[in-house]
Amino acid sequence: MPQFLDVEDKVIGPITVRQFIILLVAGGAIFLAFRLSDFTLFLTLLLIILVFTIIFAFVKINGRPVHYLLLNLVQTLKRPFLRIWDKKYTTEELKRSMRDGEEKPVVEILRKTKVAASRLAELSLIVDTGGIYQGEE
Repeated sequence: MPQFLDVEDKVIGPITVRQFIILLVAGGAIFLAFRLSDFTLFLTLLLIILVFTIIFAFVKINGRPVHYLLLNLVQTLKRPFLRIWDKKYTTEELKRSMRDGEEKPVVEILRKTKVAASRLAELSLIVDTGGIYQGEE
């Protein structure tokens, strides 16, 4: 049986494949910021990119990477906050259910009769004696 399915493969030292890809994308973004902006804007963008890179690559919340938290947050916010069951039937659905509404026969459940205490004691005695005691018939 496979174990440790939640452990990611390591690429370089303690860095996983996911972390390596995040660091590569951040390096490309930093290079673009360096080439396309002046020095003060570059420092600001560098700080912002580094903070988000470190958060996305290395921070875990409840043992899961941060991007799972963000995906779950987006999915939760897309759902309605209050769920109420209020099924409104159309007249067509009501007519169809009245037409198809054949009453099914009620099936009676047969119940086994319980063994009386005296009979139970007698059966216990037969089992305990290994069948030597035959019981009252």
